[in-house]
Amino acid sequence: MADQRGGLAASALDPDPMLQFRRWFDEALSSNLPQPEAMTIATASRDGRPSARMVLLKGVDDRGFEFFTNYLSRKGRELQDNPHAALVFHWESLGRQVRVEGTVVRLSSEESDAYFRSRPLENQLSSWASMQSELTTREELDRKFEEVKQLYRGRPVPRPQHWGGYRVVPERMEFWQRRFARMNDRVLYARRLDGTWSRAHLAP
Repeated sequence: MADQRGGLAASALDPDPMLQFRRWFDEALSSNLPQPEAMTIATASRDGRPSARMVLLKGVDDRGFEFFTNYLSRKGRELQDNPHAALVFHWESLGRQVRVEGTVVRLSSEESDAYFRSRPLENQLSSWASMQSELTTREELDRKFEEVKQLYRGRPVPRPQHWGGYRVVPERMEFWQRRFARMNDRVLYARRLDGTWSRAHLAP
């Protein structure tokens, strides 16, 4: 971790922002922070009205950042109409943030099936019981959960067709390092047309 007074030189970062992210993410994981995989995801409707919420990062590789949700939720409907999103990771005790902007694609059925099978049983059941973002009551949710629990008692729970994964394919990534007197370092990566990345410092 860079000294907060000396700052974070762009030249000290990896030329590949995905490799740099994994370096910082591994440090966040090893620092025993509460849910370092938590990230804000902002989406927007077709007419540009934004909304944001916290989700959990479930996979990251050279292709991008993966998360899972109900396709019929508000974010799912917005991603259908406007397949772009912004992510923010904030690791306060490390004095770091990472911002990501990019396009969003659905994961394949095989990828979503594989992740769904890895989830705890009660989480699998809740994917059937809750139609996320629809109006309901606590009593109705609990009743549906018990119905689904009885329906699949003693047998595998299939993945609902309305539930699965997305990948945010990054086009811009910013690494933010806290420094003294709010003279924070910001290093921006932008993907060029040929797939390589430019890198530049931004004013705080």
